Amino acid sequence: MQTRPLGTTGLEVPILAFGASSLGQEFRAVTLDEALGSVTAALDCGLTLIDTSPFYGRGMSEVLLGIALKGVPRDDYLLCSKLGRYTLEHFDFSARRVAESVDVSLHRLGTDHLDIILCHDIEFVPMQQIVDETLPALRRIQQSGKVRSIGFSGYPQKIFRFICDQADVDCVLNYNQYTLQNTRFADETIPFLAAKGIGVMNAGPFSARLLTDAPLPAWLKEPEEVKAAARQAAELCRSRGTPLAKLALQFALANPAIATTVAGSANPRNIRDWASWAAEPLDPELLRDVQAIFAPVKNLGHLEGLACNN
Repeated sequence: MQTRPLGTTGLEVPILAFGASSLGQEFRAVTLDEALGSVTAALDCGLTLIDTSPFYGRGMSEVLLGIALKGVPRDDYLLCSKLGRYTLEHFDFSARRVAESVDVSLHRLGTDHLDIILCHDIEFVPMQQIVDETLPALRRIQQSGKVRSIGFSGYPQKIFRFICDQADVDCVLNYNQYTLQNTRFADETIPFLAAKGIGVMNAGPFSARLLTDAPLPAWLKEPEEVKAAARQAAELCRSRGTPLAKLALQFALANPAIATTVAGSANPRNIRDWASWAAEPLDPELLRDVQAIFAPVKNLGHLEGLACNN
């Protein structure tokens, strides 16, 4: 798997990372064999950066990862976890909870350090606390050696300037906004981050199944006109003998300004397919035709967070 540097962190990360949210049964029931097999498949395929959170399955994802990684040399993979979001509605970014959360994650994962720790979905809280309390607490933990790099994650583009204009962070993660349909992360934010030397992580190349052949879930938040365009794009890709998901993943991985793209599944076959697709060339003609379908709804998304200003 090709790698890229994550900003100035000193970490060399695979362009495709394994997202372990599915191990927490966030989207469907998962068997133990599926959970453990997906981690093995990810490592075998070179997805050696693993992204998780105590929010995923309310700790289940981290616990299962700890089991799956037992006996795997620690130098063979990188771990990214998060803190601050613990249920759909419970957030705690206090300095005290920061320290507790890191220690709990280390225990669940069976390791003595995290390579990356991110403040999770900060748009749902008054973000000045992240600047004044949470990130300074993380820097102290970083100095202890328990974490190597610190940052934050979220959906609205506004969060990146708000935090990074006031605080020093190592890396950030945005989701569902560098895709075939929505490139706001690259259009509005990545140049700003690059100028500061901040590592860029992207998640959700399939935009919560929007850019796949799978039935669209009822909880998908995108506007109806975006969903309709996605179904049209999927049909076009089928007529050309290529899954829409393949084009979506290849498009996300092709941007050299993005160090890594996180994709998650508890299905080992999906992971092996993604690794195979990552090694194949993107079809420029198909990309052009699909982007033409999405042109009328380009960069349309949903609102997320306290101010609902994305």
